[in-house]
Amino acid sequence: MHIRKAIIGDIKDIHRLLNHYADQGLLLPRSLSELYDHLRDYVVLVSDDNRYSIHGVCGLRICWEDLAEIKSLAVSEEQHGKGSGIRLVEACLKESRSLGLKKVFTLTYVPDFFIKLGFKVVEKSVLPNKIWADCLNCPKFPDCDETALMINL
Repeated sequence: MHIRKAIIGDIKDIHRLLNHYADQGLLLPRSLSELYDHLRDYVVLVSDDNRYSIHGVCGLRICWEDLAEIKSLAVSEEQHGKGSGIRLVEACLKESRSLGLKKVFTLTYVPDFFIKLGFKVVEKSVLPNKIWADCLNCPKFPDCDETALMINL
């Protein structure tokens, strides 16, 4: 398995993977339109023998001059427990460092996973107002039940 930047042909598989977990209430849903609009945000985990078979996805959205968000982390059920999620997040953190970002945050239902990677729980109020504009489209707005975490790079 290896990680690469997402390409246009990956979008429908990314959509299927993300919405599989969204249907279970574990992730927020993403529309095809949103995924096409933000294709460059995503990295994918693919098998070495089939570069187009998506086994995981993770997004990195730049929010401000010193801040980015890890979003839409999902791995196929066959990849659970194999370190694939860690590899995807680490790829996004590496890109964050290369871009000169100083902090990365996430909103998640699985805070323990991110805590193991060095993220710290923060109050949602420390996140800039610009971030909350995205929340207006969330089906759970304004009753967000995700945990906010941040890591300093």
